[in-house]
Amino acid sequence: TWSEYKRHIEKDPALTRRFQVLQIAEPEEIPAMEMVRGLVDTLEKHHNVLILDEAVRAAVQLSHRYIPARQLPDKAISLLDTAAARVALTLHTPPASVQFLRQQLKAAEMERSLLQKQEKMGIQSDERRDALTARIFSLNNELTASESRWQRELELVHTLQELRVAESDADDKTTLQQAETALREWQGDAPVVFPEVSAAVVAAIVADWTGIPAGRMVKDEASQVLELPARLAQRVTGQDGALAQIGERIQTARAGLGDPRKPVGVFMLAGPSGVGKTETALALAEAIYGGEQNLVTINMSEFQEAHTVSTLKGAPPGYVGYGEGGVLTEAVRRHPWSVVLLDEIEKAHHDVHELFYQVFDKGGMEDGEGTHVDFKNTTLLLTTNVGSDLISQMCEDPALMPDATGLKEALMPELRKHFPAAFLGRVTVIPYLPLDETSRGVIARLHLDRLVARMGEQHGVTLTYSEELVAHIVACCPMHETGARLLIGYIEQHILPRLSRYWLQAMTEKAAIRQIDIGVNGDEQIVFEIVC
Repeated sequence: TWSEYKRHIEKDPALTRRFQVLQIAEPEEIPAMEMVRGLVDTLEKHHNVLILDEAVRAAVQLSHRYIPARQLPDKAISLLDTAAARVALTLHTPPASVQFLRQQLKAAEMERSLLQKQEKMGIQSDERRDALTARIFSLNNELTASESRWQRELELVHTLQELRVAESDADDKTTLQQAETALREWQGDAPVVFPEVSAAVVAAIVADWTGIPAGRMVKDEASQVLELPARLAQRVTGQDGALAQIGERIQTARAGLGDPRKPVGVFMLAGPSGVGKTETALALAEAIYGGEQNLVTINMSEFQEAHTVSTLKGAPPGYVGYGEGGVLTEAVRRHPWSVVLLDEIEKAHHDVHELFYQVFDKGGMEDGEGTHVDFKNTTLLLTTNVGSDLISQMCEDPALMPDATGLKEALMPELRKHFPAAFLGRVTVIPYLPLDETSRGVIARLHLDRLVARMGEQHGVTLTYSEELVAHIVACCPMHETGARLLIGYIEQHILPRLSRYWLQAMTEKAAIRQIDIGVNGDEQIVFEIVC
């Protein structure tokens, strides 16, 4: 490599002049495909599978886009080899779904056996034993159905492979086409046995390696993306216009029509505190990116000095911390398919703002060690409270409130006081509105419903609440600088402590609580009705 040449050879002129340096650059995609095609026969013989040419093209294209840390053709060959091994494995071993059900069944039977052993000693656990018996019955039925489906699919694949060998020289391919059609209809969108190495198998390997859904969307996934604004609205209330803009950008990217050189989206969420900006990031990570564990949160108030740039991207050579990586770059390297939340971006130093120009434009940056970090599969959300007073004033009267475009235009002069024009030109500014009374009621119900679920899961107690309680909470929590956080704080201060006391008191008295009803009396006081 160049670094090894510089370290061991270039420093010695006598040694350097005895060699002619030949630069071997990484090949482009088309030459790389030709190289990989030369190894297809070897891979087919080794794994005893058929490798389609579409798999070769997919291996080169997908590895080039989604695996930047390695070089072509090495990474494409490794990807194709792994895909061939997976196809060969599906022809000889049960699929993961069947193995998982077998493990679950074995664990349930072991637990039931232990309970039966305890019952012989006089330790009764009838409820748990009955629940396990029902679960074992359900798992047996599910396992039988899965094994039957797997065996049928395996038969269809073997039939197809035999016909391909028998009819390879035949002019009439009708029987072969019928077998392919029968297999496709049986498999649907969730095949477990593969007759050949296709582009879909290669894309699945890329998804496993990187966490990025690189393959063609199946029907269910496409439906989820189409319904994204509605799914986000289940957690974020009163921001339908903002969620629609974010949803449209995600839909464009998942349809493959976005700019592949840039991140999925770069949004600046501007509005008062507690109106759903951070919750939007959590909801987006949950809805599209596989869970909140794929949310990278950076508090930008910690980067108010120019030198803190090195904390984000890693210290340069010769400085303390070199080689340890940056807070942002390491997080994105480990989770390339994620939501990056830059909270309170207005508090960061201007040098920190400039650091993100290359991310917004080219979808990547170099860390302190010179390693490229890919941001092309991330969605960046920047939150700011700049202009929150202006937004609140303009939204005081619903009849005179401007639309989203007018609100954004009115907000831009305030934003320009804190951000350079070059920065604002690279982001999509989305105003977040103050919460009205209806939205605050929806949020109160959402948190009360979570409390109901916790009581049921943790203690098996039915918890109910009245609409009067929701109205009381909303009335006690008018729109404030803290927004929805005031509602959450009210529930934590006025409902949870009393509920906890009732539960602990019942435990000390050995009383079994079956139901708790929470309401409001005529004096506007919260009351609890306990049913034992």
